[in-house]
Amino acid sequence: MNPAPLFDGQRVVLSAHDERIAILRLSNPPEGFMDEHSERELALALDAIDASPALRVVIVTGGQEGVFVRHYDVRELEQRARAMAARGLRFSTDRPVPEAGIHRCIGRMEASARIFVAGINGAAMGGGYEVALGCDLRVAQDGDYRIGLPETNIGLLPGAGGTQRLAQLVGAARALEWMLLGRTFTPREAAAAGLVSECCEAPVLARCLALAEDLAARHPLALAHVKRLVRRGSMAVSQAGLADERTLFCDLMVSQRTIDEMTAFNAGGRSIAERGR
Repeated sequence: MNPAPLFDGQRVVLSAHDERIAILRLSNPPEGFMDEHSERELALALDAIDASPALRVVIVTGGQEGVFVRHYDVRELEQRARAMAARGLRFSTDRPVPEAGIHRCIGRMEASARIFVAGINGAAMGGGYEVALGCDLRVAQDGDYRIGLPETNIGLLPGAGGTQRLAQLVGAARALEWMLLGRTFTPREAAAAGLVSECCEAPVLARCLALAEDLAARHPLALAHVKRLVRRGSMAVSQAGLADERTLFCDLMVSQRTIDEMTAFNAGGRSIAERGR
């Protein structure tokens, strides 16, 4: 079966598995980084989802073998940081930084009545794992890759909701330890630690489709109400916390040490997770 395209971009492709289930594939060969272009296309794909009233479940997965979203492109972040620092910008939580595209997209996934399932088929760190955190369920395919939030390894912090959502998912103490140390996990370790709900054998898409079929057969209003109530309760995201996170991320971006660490990372070609294992 060749799925019908609902949105066909360079970085994001949204296809209909059937009228109830869609598959959203993220890619950016060869490395699989997220960038500003990815953010724009993800927003357009979410527009297409909103315009498809029969859709019940959206599977978010990587369009490249071995990569979900590796992480946000540090080369792009370095360029932004240098431009911000050159302008002499300073940041304070008294003046919150507005949401960028990635923040709005993740917020839309959380607020949607549809159920979003992350099918993690490869590397998912930093902004990539933050996209998975915005989903309602997370399934990881077994393999030799890393999952987590290693931003402190290059002088940054998780800036797309990771500090808030990981703490909700696994508890403040464990989230704090792992983010402070920039720790990342294999898929099996991630399942044991609670970063994902399960680790399955390849292909992860088959497992996610089975989950999606189960979910799509249930009363959509019941699922939407459960999602709304749980996210308003124990999983409620602090909007003030998200605003502070965005602002303090920018505060780090204009720090000379962070710029130096990003420059060294981009020059050296090492893994962002290397120091966090």
